[in-house]
Amino acid sequence: MTRPASKGHARTQRSNIYDEITTKIIAELEAGRLPWVQPWGSNTISAPLAMPRNAATDRGYSGINVLILWGAVVQHGFATQGWLTFRQALGLGGNVRKGEHGTTVVYADRFIPDDERRRARDNGDDPAAIPFLKRFTVFNVAQCEGLPDGLSAPPPPIPEGLIVPEVEALIRASGADLRLGGDKAFYAPSPDFIQIPRPEAYFEPINWHRTALHELGHWSGHPGRLARDLSGGFGSKAYSREELVAEMTSAFCCASLGIAPTVRHADYIGAWLDVLREDNRAIVRAASAASKAADYLLAFAPSATAREEDREAA
Repeated sequence: MTRPASKGHARTQRSNIYDEITTKIIAELEAGRLPWVQPWGSNTISAPLAMPRNAATDRGYSGINVLILWGAVVQHGFATQGWLTFRQALGLGGNVRKGEHGTTVVYADRFIPDDERRRARDNGDDPAAIPFLKRFTVFNVAQCEGLPDGLSAPPPPIPEGLIVPEVEALIRASGADLRLGGDKAFYAPSPDFIQIPRPEAYFEPINWHRTALHELGHWSGHPGRLARDLSGGFGSKAYSREELVAEMTSAFCCASLGIAPTVRHADYIGAWLDVLREDNRAIVRAASAASKAADYLLAFAPSATAREEDREAA
């Protein structure tokens, strides 16, 4: 049997919500960003300038939730200002896509504690209500599938010429679940999807290909593909080794496809040096794994298919 939370615990929980929100706003301000002024109309933002609304009820969000949801739209590159709870998505005949993470918003209300009611009754005055915040989770409609037509706004098309056609065809042929948007590139092994910012977000869009092929390098290591060790947490030796494999995979693929990025990942150089100093065979193993990964990915490229057909015809 679940015991009701103590008043002290409830106060601590409410305090934690306020602390979480305030800490996030402070971090934005310290980074030089005003949470209430978003960069609408820039290349990195797909959603229109509008107030966030609940897509099921058409009710607008207000107060701090506006800043929270605007921030999520910018961070994840969502193309719409519409939001749903998990149950609302199901109620509309759709669902939240597997692997998606929701955004925490809050509901403001007031309550009157029992002891305050007794005090007011004894003194003959009005009881004082205490404000509180209750958290719940919502998902942008771009994170959902199977919703009625017109409810979810399709992302704007990628401007022509930003993605090399051969790379676009490779990605399509691979069947990789590659999602465009947001401000971070990563591969999520468990739900098995890649998240990468749109090409317009890159100062030089040619560098989008390096990042895309880097994350596809990680994707190739899934247990159902080349089965590499993807279990290492950030900062671990296993994580650094896999990053080295993915970076070389990207370099090998770019060279094979005639793509010349202007920048390279430099974030992990220190960690790579630690790995190489500790094990003089590490670079040989990583290069071998990268070659296998590059061959796996390049087999999806149209040129590889054409070469195979030419060999069979001969």
